[in-house]
Amino acid sequence: MMLDSFLMLSATKDPTAVERANLLNMAKLSIKGLIESALSFGRTLDSDYPPLQQFFVVMEHCLKHGLKVRKSFLSYNKTIWGPLELVEKLYPEAEEIGASVRDLPGLKTPLGRARAWLRLALMQKKMADYLRCLIIQRDLLSEFYEYHALMMEEEGAVIVGLLVGLNVIDANLCVKGEDLDSQVGVIDFSMYLKNEEDIGNKERNVQITAILDQKNYVEELNRQLNSTVSSLHSRVDSLEKSNTKLIEELAIAKNNIIKLQEENHQLRSENKLILMKTQQQLEVTKVDVETELQTYKHSRQGLDEMYNEARRQLRDESQLRQDVENELAVQVSMKHEIELAMKLLEKDIHEKQDTLIGLRQQLEEVKAINIEMYQKLQGSEDGLKEKNEIIARLEEKTNNITLAMRQLEQSDSDLLTQTRTIAMSLVKCASSDTQDQYKLVKDISF
Repeated sequence: MMLDSFLMLSATKDPTAVERANLLNMAKLSIKGLIESALSFGRTLDSDYPPLQQFFVVMEHCLKHGLKVRKSFLSYNKTIWGPLELVEKLYPEAEEIGASVRDLPGLKTPLGRARAWLRLALMQKKMADYLRCLIIQRDLLSEFYEYHALMMEEEGAVIVGLLVGLNVIDANLCVKGEDLDSQVGVIDFSMYLKNEEDIGNKERNVQITAILDQKNYVEELNRQLNSTVSSLHSRVDSLEKSNTKLIEELAIAKNNIIKLQEENHQLRSENKLILMKTQQQLEVTKVDVETELQTYKHSRQGLDEMYNEARRQLRDESQLRQDVENELAVQVSMKHEIELAMKLLEKDIHEKQDTLIGLRQQLEEVKAINIEMYQKLQGSEDGLKEKNEIIARLEEKTNNITLAMRQLEQSDSDLLTQTRTIAMSLVKCASSDTQDQYKLVKDISF
């Protein structure tokens, strides 16, 4: 009936669609048979289990469908390792399985690495997740597959959905020692084309397998019990030996306890003697300490009096220093005022000296005019009267100028007298600046 359906599909659809449908049906039968047989088997599957081997063959055919041929230097290369290696970039958790496959020493071909990858993915129960991540990225898959390939169509998504059911299977596959490069992947259709005799044989095989499992279980249990009894015998022997040793150690410990009790009694008597001697020394030490305490109290009282006296002297000295600093501040302020007054006097003296010089120049000019007029008076008798008047006026002016000069000289002498008086008072007020005051008085006197 299944073959009839295959023929009908081949008559109505194109060859590539028929191939995809055939591979999808084979994948369904393989996955269903593997799950049912694994659940009835009831144990962890290994590499020699026939339904598991056929499952990997069917998956290899599904992944090879529509694969592009890549040219190399020596021949044409058509392998499924390229798209499976792409999973590492799309699914970060697949990096570990890819690294493990590349580190296997016995694999020499890309096909062998792809077969090892499928077995490791099944043991991790991540095959469905890895392939789902791969078929989603169809733009990347187009580099490896033709547009009509199974992995590029809806059949690929259906197979990935069926692979989720394999997560209930526990498989323990030895990939390291298996020759995966030279295996021939041929689908055995006889496993899926069953008759009544095969069904009966299968039931009998299941019963025989169950009986063998029970027998193996009983033998394993018997072996475990024997090992447990032997271990218990060895433990009893060791306990008897340890008990003998403990009895001997107990006798030795009792002797040690008697010796320790005698030593303890002796130590207690010695401790009493030491305690009596210590009490006597403490009494002597107590008397010495009291004597030293009295001496310390007397010396402390004398030191307190010395401290109070020194503190009073320090307070007096501080007050005296404060008074001296205040007086020094007053003297400094007076010195500044006297210096300012002396500067003003010096300025006034310089101004009067300049005036005196100007008057002397005017007097020289008047004398020159007087001589000139006198010469003209001798040369011209006609203007004698006028010149006499002029001479009289000039003499009067000369007398006034002379009087003014005398007054200026008198005021100058008065200013000098005042300056000397101020300088002497400054010398009396600040004895520390004697040298500078002396120079100032000398300059003023000059």
